[in-house]
This record gives sequence, C-alpha cells and structure tokens, in this order.
Amino acid sequence: MQKTVTVMVRERQDEALRIAVGLTLLDDIIEVYVLDRKLDETENNRLNLETIDMMDINIFTNAKDNEGMEYLSTEDIAKRLLDYDIVLPY
Repeated sequence: MQKTVTVMVRERQDEALRIAVGLTLLDDIIEVYVLDRKLDETENNRLNLETIDMMDINIFTNAKDNEGMEYLSTEDIAKRLLDYDIVLPY
C-alpha cells in the first residue's frame, strides 16, 4: 500500500532534497516543502531539483522568491501536513 510522505526542507537543504529523491525508490507518494527561505543555489541542489522535476515530485514553498515551486501560505502548509502518513523534517 502506498504511503504519502513529505520532506520538509529548512536547514539541511542538500540532504533533504537528496532524501526526497531517494524515497522515490519506495514507490510511495512523495512531496517536498521548502520552508521560510530561498533555496540555496548550489550544484547539489540544482541536480536534486532537476531529478525531482523528472520524477514529477510536487514541490511547494512558503517563500515567494523560490522560482519554479508552487507557493502556499504557512497556514495552508500546516493544514496539508495532517494528510501525510510520514513527515520528515530537515
């Protein structure tokens, strides 16, 4: 049975995005939330974002300066968290 998993990206951005990509091996539904700040423009983040895009993983943010991500308010994100089976904060 598929589980719904979310990865919450804050401090350890590179590691969080890498984990999100790796979780796709489980054949679960994966979604990513980048919280409170712009995603750092590093090579690892760029590669992970490309892979996330190829794998059709939904990625959301509450920081309006994150391009290419769907913006949601912090309140909307909090409401959505109740629907996940697993929440992984990084």
